[in-house]
Amino acid sequence: MPAITLPDGSVRRFDGAVTGTTVAQSIGAGLARAALAMEVDGKLMDIGRAVDHDAHVRFITRKDPEALEMIRHDAAHVLAEAVQSLFPGTQVTIGPSIENGFYYDFYRNEPFTPEDFAAIEKRMGEIVAANEPFVREAWPRDQAIEFFEARGERFKAELIRDLPEDEEISIYRQGEWLDLCRGPHLRGTADVGNAFKLMKVAGAYWRGDHRNPMLTRIYGTAWRDRKELEAHLHQLEEAERRDHRRIGREMDLFHIQEEAVGQIFWHPKGWRLYSVLQDYMRRAQNGNGYQEVRTPQLVDRGLWEASGHWDKYREHMFIATVEDEDKTLALKPMNCPCHVQIFRHGLRSYRELPLRMAEFGACHRYEPSGALHGIMRVRGFTQDDAHIFCTEDQIADETARFVRMLSDVYQDLGFEHFRVKFADRPEQRAGDDATWDRAENALKVACDMAGVAYEHNPGEGAFYGPKLEFVLRDAIGRDWQCGTLQVDYVLPERLDASYVGEDSARHRPVMLHRAILGSFERFLGILIEQHAGRFPLWLAPVQVVVASIVTDAAEYAQHVTDTLRAAGLVVEADLRNEKINAKIREHSLARVPVILVVGRKEAEENTVAMRRLGGKAQDVLPLDEAVSALAYEALPPDIRRARG
Repeated sequence: MPAITLPDGSVRRFDGAVTGTTVAQSIGAGLARAALAMEVDGKLMDIGRAVDHDAHVRFITRKDPEALEMIRHDAAHVLAEAVQSLFPGTQVTIGPSIENGFYYDFYRNEPFTPEDFAAIEKRMGEIVAANEPFVREAWPRDQAIEFFEARGERFKAELIRDLPEDEEISIYRQGEWLDLCRGPHLRGTADVGNAFKLMKVAGAYWRGDHRNPMLTRIYGTAWRDRKELEAHLHQLEEAERRDHRRIGREMDLFHIQEEAVGQIFWHPKGWRLYSVLQDYMRRAQNGNGYQEVRTPQLVDRGLWEASGHWDKYREHMFIATVEDEDKTLALKPMNCPCHVQIFRHGLRSYRELPLRMAEFGACHRYEPSGALHGIMRVRGFTQDDAHIFCTEDQIADETARFVRMLSDVYQDLGFEHFRVKFADRPEQRAGDDATWDRAENALKVACDMAGVAYEHNPGEGAFYGPKLEFVLRDAIGRDWQCGTLQVDYVLPERLDASYVGEDSARHRPVMLHRAILGSFERFLGILIEQHAGRFPLWLAPVQVVVASIVTDAAEYAQHVTDTLRAAGLVVEADLRNEKINAKIREHSLARVPVILVVGRKEAEENTVAMRRLGGKAQDVLPLDEAVSALAYEALPPDIRRARG
């Protein structure tokens, strides 16, 4: 007689095993119509599965986040059925849900192309309209292998053979079509809805091994309704319009080439943008009591072994050897062990704590070539990295101080809000459970004292300690994890860092790893896309262009340029014998924030005609007034605040 406890605490009892469908019907017709699946004792299940024991049950409706992932999972099944019905002889392999959608990998002599999408989507719509129920069946292992081999589905047969011997083989049927799947699923194909779209095709090796057959991967997106789908497609259009790689070319900021894979050639305009941001971050760190240092890039293997990075991070490190020396060196993937070496150099006292040590450290990490993405994901980058050496009692104050600093920086850079995730111990980690308990508890207490609300991100901590992840949302609704704060008891122990306490005994410091931008390269990519290249004046690579209307105004245009430059602005003069409308169009495409137009009249009256990027009107101002206003506007926000 199972007792079913509902989220509101109420309990319903049944005479025997009962399906989720029956429980929902017993509550009300509305819930019975809305419930798509159920969560039983925290585990997601088909709503048609029977519950034969006392359990806590929560029903999943279309508005719940779990429903969206299930819609995408089921859409992959619908895609696979559509493909096999339209293209007989195609073998299906795997088809998971992913962020924003799903994919399915197919084996076929002739790869699919986007030209096939219209027919496939039409067939998918027919399958959805048919509303075939998803029916789970448990098959004996040998029967399942024999079935798929008889159909020529050798990939499915291989998957079954590789499953653990004691694992139940579950098959899900939708009408006459079926697939190997653990589930769970929605009630039927109609629950997928019509808010889906096929997006692209790509090649993928079976099981990610280049020695295996090449498959065709069809990607799709799926949402709860058409409104969500259209919003997503609009976001993708906006993302393409804002793509930092395209904008970088149009603004002549940087380039990447094969001779330096995953590394960036910064052009003068791009390097100015980089330098302005770095100067701003240096002022922020100096103002918050950080001491800037510089550490080597090539460090002996012995230090990485001692820190634990050699075991946990070796596959991501670039290794170098010296021919006439028996040494193995590694390009540093992070700065932490080197900062500990500075801390260890000399005798440290408790009076020096907290000691805040910062470095704009050049780091290198191996990323597979397929994972590289413009300046967002690279092999060579610079971290706005810092480490705070402190006592356990100082963790809370330092956390609060850091969050205030981070908030100020993000606001100055155009991000008003951020979310915080608490990432706890990963599966692969250094240090014992007692040490991790201590670190996690210390960070939670620090968050409470600092007033930091967070959501849980289980298993995503660094290998040496738990961390807070600071997530920004950009102008088109995408999330970017940038800042981080990590509590580390492990590295000071492994590298023998200590200080002399008030009791004259030696103690281990706690090490707080922190970053705000993460890496300059990735953050600049985010900034480019956030602003679509239309930077506020203080960040703009070229702040002002002075454009002459006629050639005999060239001398005055040069005078205006020199005056602005003397006031600290980054300014260029366009004295070409071209029509002014063509000049304005060209510099607007280059996203110059301000264009000052000068002709004979402006030269005679010592004025300028000011045009703002994206605006159609122009304001005629005296030269000295324009220079004063633009010089003030071009000040970085922290300097502007300091001047009042």
